[in-house]
Amino acid sequence: MKKIGLLLLVVMAVIACSKENENTMYVKASVKGLKKGTFYLQKQVDSMIVSVDSISVDGREDFLMTDEVVSPEMYYLTLGNSSKRISFFGEKDTVYINSQLDLFGLKAKVKGSANQELLDNFSEIQQKFNNQKLDLMKEEFEARKANSQDSIDMVAKKLKSWERKKYLYATNFAVKNANFEVAPYIALTDLFDANIGLLDTINNSLTPSIKESKYGKQLDTYIKKIKEVK
Repeated sequence: MKKIGLLLLVVMAVIACSKENENTMYVKASVKGLKKGTFYLQKQVDSMIVSVDSISVDGREDFLMTDEVVSPEMYYLTLGNSSKRISFFGEKDTVYINSQLDLFGLKAKVKGSANQELLDNFSEIQQKFNNQKLDLMKEEFEARKANSQDSIDMVAKKLKSWERKKYLYATNFAVKNANFEVAPYIALTDLFDANIGLLDTINNSLTPSIKESKYGKQLDTYIKKIKEVK
């Protein structure tokens, strides 16, 4: 009986280790121009950013960091105690990050994360929306400078139309990719102040596994809180 009990413990330990390995994220980073420095792999836990791994680099540009990813989420690769950091969607398996020391935190290439690839595509279009808003703000400034109420009203209409298009694009993108964790993440970060109907549309489109993800649960909780207030 003792031998059987010991065997069961060994089997359970092997299974536990296998599950951990299945969820391991390997972050293989390369920072061109790096000679010496300390890097931290971080993520948000509740309302705090915490470090889950760190490494001191001396004389090499490549390094490896790891974490156990229960549910894909945003991670941050931070350089020392500075505010320079690279944000990326982390998930199990291997994520590759390439950057330059002088552009660290400003420009980086991330590969190996399906959610990050989708987020990059989304951000590219969002940047176009942001550029459009800057143009409209300039137009509004000129209208107010000329004290032209008709022009001011026209810009206000354009801004409303711009906002509607921006929100609809984000909603459609999230619904189209409802089987990825990036969908509820976009809802929480880009549509938090949107019409509750748009948030409901995204939440109802999520696949069962995404509903159970970190951001899927947060989105559902967020929607319920809004409805309680109303």
